[in-house]
Amino acid sequence: MSNIFTIFMAIAMLACLGALIIGLLSFAKGGEFNKKHGNRLMRLRVLFQGIALAMFALAIITHS
Repeated sequence: MSNIFTIFMAIAMLACLGALIIGLLSFAKGGEFNKKHGNRLMRLRVLFQGIALAMFALAIITHS
């Protein structure tokens, strides 16, 4: 069961990395896209981080 949580954790971590990179690039470039979506992308990153941490905790709990 912990293997499923490990896979979901990896997916959430990659999604977090993707949201972070897109958010940083839009912030560096500026413009209309950043004004419209910059804050949303950073909130999405935090959501994915939370999901990854929850999956990590569940993987640890189910491992025992």
